[in-house]
Amino acid sequence: MENLYDVIIIGGGPAGLTAAIYLARAKYRVLVAEKKEFGGQITITSEVVNYPGIMKISGKELTDNMRAQAQNFGAEFMIADVLGLDVSEKIKTVKTDKGDLKAFGILIATGAHPRMIGFDGEAEFKGHGVAYCATCDGEFFTDKEIFVVGGGYAAAEEAVFLTRYGKHVTILVREDDFTCAKAVADKAKECDKITVLTNTEVVKVQGDSFLNYIKYKNNKTGEETEYSDENGFGVFVFAGYEPASSLVKGIAKLDNNGYIITDSNKKTNVSGVYAAGDICEKNLRQVVTATGDGAIAATELERYAKMMQEETGIHPKPLVSKAPSKEEVTATSTLFTSDMISQLNTVFERMENKLRLKIHINDSKTSLELKSYMEELIRLTDKLSLEVINEDGDDIPYVSVFRDDKECGMRFHGVPGGHEFTSFVLGLYNMAGSGQKISDSDEMRIRKINKKIHFLIMVSLSCTMCPELVTSALKIASMNDNVDVDIYELSKFDELKNKYNVMSVPCMVINVGKPLFGKKNISELLDIIDNL
Repeated sequence: MENLYDVIIIGGGPAGLTAAIYLARAKYRVLVAEKKEFGGQITITSEVVNYPGIMKISGKELTDNMRAQAQNFGAEFMIADVLGLDVSEKIKTVKTDKGDLKAFGILIATGAHPRMIGFDGEAEFKGHGVAYCATCDGEFFTDKEIFVVGGGYAAAEEAVFLTRYGKHVTILVREDDFTCAKAVADKAKECDKITVLTNTEVVKVQGDSFLNYIKYKNNKTGEETEYSDENGFGVFVFAGYEPASSLVKGIAKLDNNGYIITDSNKKTNVSGVYAAGDICEKNLRQVVTATGDGAIAATELERYAKMMQEETGIHPKPLVSKAPSKEEVTATSTLFTSDMISQLNTVFERMENKLRLKIHINDSKTSLELKSYMEELIRLTDKLSLEVINEDGDDIPYVSVFRDDKECGMRFHGVPGGHEFTSFVLGLYNMAGSGQKISDSDEMRIRKINKKIHFLIMVSLSCTMCPELVTSALKIASMNDNVDVDIYELSKFDELKNKYNVMSVPCMVINVGKPLFGKKNISELLDIIDNL
């Protein structure tokens, strides 16, 4: 059975990747399913300095190494949205937007997402001054005042990172002191561009089209302080995380905060279902504890998978694949790594029709970069061809996609690199045919769209939340000619940033309406379209 695995890991962060290393090395067939970007929350951390044996490394580089290690042992990877689980049988079913998958065991490693505090104005100004990702949104507050809310590891570390952009950073800590390690807190305290206010909470924020006022108070003395700036400023919230446990609600036992309860071996109350990483009830949420969880869970899942093999007589066989050598990669591409080429080849093989990429360029540096990017891409497959249109003027270049001489409704303005590389490639896959599978109900709703819908989506190439929105919009466009999508690399389009007062990504405007912020899946986008 092609889609039968010993273990399916849901979530591609440090816990899931570590489990994949252990299971694949033990010769079990294992798949890691991740809905967005492999690596998890740690990929937005610029420096990891407390991982044993490594002096300093970026979060993305660390998890890229983990993934490569797992892949070298034979682990398989899939970008897919897991829609549901059926764990009632010995062979369990993982329902995804790419079809059903089967496995003896399941590891839930879906992690957690940033928590909102709930102060007055927080939701209203999300994306217009209130932000949750320093890497994604820090540049929007260059030379502006920045407030950081929180007293943990993320608040202390990201406050230091934000001094690269802001003219000054004020950290509002609710407790008497930071709650993270002293070494991390001291970096923030000793930075001359940072002021730390303890026993301090945000009362409210407000403004017009963007944030320009904040009130905060000392929770011991009751003294309130107001700050305003007609040019705007930023408030970054780092107040912990909420577990992404909705998938197992009603299946596995959760604590009062929604974290999965496991025993010391990371087993849930359901036979064959384990959990690891930040999704679990635990005292310390760090990369090192996530990897430890992953190793423990994998070791137990090895035993469980072996038992199930013996009981059923079924032995899933790991796929044997050969990664291209460094020489082969060099001969083939100067932009894409062997890992990227492997992913691209998988997508190209499944594309049902050929596409033509039409790039509009001038003599700018960005144009040269886009041209090189597209030339390298089409060298890897005969499913893509390239048409170059040279134009005068200062407009930023863009690439549009055609099938059978008809424009598909997919345009990327700028260069689709960074985290947008995956969403761009998946967009091509969807435009070339049936593409990614989605639920029957969503497909029916897409087919019924009978009015013109234009998505204008503004992204940052460093944003881990942008690709889901882009991929969802492009999937809708691929299935209905009434829908088209323009994606803009926002750092190159100040006029758009100023027009919509964008201070956070992803930002989406539908049919020249009001800007909407945050990642959204297909169903959420269809809900918005239905209400237009």
